[in-house]
Amino acid sequence: GTPLTSSEAIHERLDKVRALAIFSADAISSTAYATEEILLVLILVGTGALNASLPIAAVIGALIVVVAFSYRQTVRAYPSGGGSYTVARENLGTFPGLTAAAALMIDYVLTVAVSTSAGIAALTSAAPSLYNERLELAIIAVWVIVVGNLRGIREAGKVFAIPTYLFILTFAAMLVTGFIRYALGAEAPPPPPSEAAVAVTGSLGLFLVLRAFSSGCSALTGLEAIANGVPAFKPPESKNAAITIGWMAAVLASFFLGLTLLTHLLHVQPVPQVTVISQVGKTAFGGTPPYYVLQAATMLILIMASNTSFADFPRLASVMARDGFLPRHMMFRGDRLAFSAGILVLGALASGLLVLFKADTHRLIPLYAVGVFLSFTLSQSGMVVHWLRSQEAGRRRSMIINGVGAVGTAVVVVVAAGTKFTHGAWIVLLAIPILVAMCVQIGRHYRRVGGQLEIREGDFAELQGVPVSGSLQTVIVPVEGLDRAVLRTIEYARSLSQNVTAVHITDDVQEAETLRAQWEEMIPDVPIVIVESPYRALVAPFLAYVDAVDRANPRGRITVVLPEFVTAHFWENLLHNQPAARLRRSLMRRPNTAVVNVLYHLR
Repeated sequence: GTPLTSSEAIHERLDKVRALAIFSADAISSTAYATEEILLVLILVGTGALNASLPIAAVIGALIVVVAFSYRQTVRAYPSGGGSYTVARENLGTFPGLTAAAALMIDYVLTVAVSTSAGIAALTSAAPSLYNERLELAIIAVWVIVVGNLRGIREAGKVFAIPTYLFILTFAAMLVTGFIRYALGAEAPPPPPSEAAVAVTGSLGLFLVLRAFSSGCSALTGLEAIANGVPAFKPPESKNAAITIGWMAAVLASFFLGLTLLTHLLHVQPVPQVTVISQVGKTAFGGTPPYYVLQAATMLILIMASNTSFADFPRLASVMARDGFLPRHMMFRGDRLAFSAGILVLGALASGLLVLFKADTHRLIPLYAVGVFLSFTLSQSGMVVHWLRSQEAGRRRSMIINGVGAVGTAVVVVVAAGTKFTHGAWIVLLAIPILVAMCVQIGRHYRRVGGQLEIREGDFAELQGVPVSGSLQTVIVPVEGLDRAVLRTIEYARSLSQNVTAVHITDDVQEAETLRAQWEEMIPDVPIVIVESPYRALVAPFLAYVDAVDRANPRGRITVVLPEFVTAHFWENLLHNQPAARLRRSLMRRPNTAVVNVLYHLR
């Protein structure tokens, strides 16, 4: 699409209708598989155990209400974006914040994998001939979503609103029609005899009940998405976000409880290759076109539900990168104001997960609940601490709401970890500390580098002692800021020529003017040129400046001196030198231009 300027960011924000489609698709779409996950556990001891689905669903429905109310408090307290990472880090400390972030990032990757797998399962339920191609179809679906999100969040809202609202309408129609059919004496078509559980084969113990409960809690995934994305709303941001959370919770709870009750009344049993929602839909609509519309809408919203992750994962990664816990280039916004690096990383990770688990929803679900409910717990606990420190009116009521949410979600974490540990939850419990350790290591690296680059007394005396070359060649030094590496580069540039200019490319004019003031105070004999880049590009504006200098003096020689880091460890190179590498690749193709790297060795 046409590139967007940074000043257009305010116009890319979402109203409540589009925000519901983007941020709620994950939560609402979970109604397509949450009930089935409960039944898949209960059926292990026979059809008689399926009656337990109703009380389990009732408890989960109450939990949906509690968590939704808790996050309404969060968005009011954090209008700039109250994601679990921000809330936990500010109120509980760095390690709880990074733990919440790691759990969320894993959950976002799982959301993409689970949603696309479930969406393709809906497709293959209606078209069984495609069953063997489900992995390829799931990966194609992921990258369609990637392309859609690279076009920007408002564009994604336009595209993805239609499947969300189509699903809401068709699902509601299925529930109403299904209850009417039940009142008229209808039952679900019997499952294939070879797949049906025809008798009670064991007793329903507490462990299986808890396992069914933790599986059904997949209905709550995505409830935190709006709290993470408050800045994406139109003003007043927090009010609009709180209203949208209310809409989302109402739709989610009514759909989940309605479907669970209808499956109980119609005696629906879970079977391979045919989803529960497909069985209920066929009972309600028969083999008529509305049934196929329902399946198509289910497939689309389940695939589009991954868009919630594509809206939140890159935003969370950019915040963590700003705080120094992820590579800095995760903050980069593409031509369409989307966090392109985060979107591409999420697409790649989700595709790898799909290949690893062969796009099997039921194999992925056990990995799902632990991370998301851990982030819920840390976020709500952080909000309790926030209200304890706050002097706002109504803080006691808010603290009670968040406290109940913290206790409820903590119980789910313990239950999910205990009942699903051997079914795959151990992978998440292992991955979270590994990811936290990686973020801590990145943070230490950036702090260590910052200490090495900090300008000290005597650095400018060394610079002033460097003799200026008599050469009239033009030397250009691209700079991101003012630190010891830049000083070293300026020293070298002055030894080449007396005609040295520093160039700073920016999309933030106010920040650039602050840099100009510092530069003119500290290095007054080397001019700095500020080039505004409203589309956040680096290479094109810099080359345009070099071209302008070349046109002004066609017979002169141009040397571009690039500051570059030499890191102590090979992996640390991923955290640095990305802008310099892009400039070097572009300048190599330019005639009459020499490129020199000035290496700064990091300890």
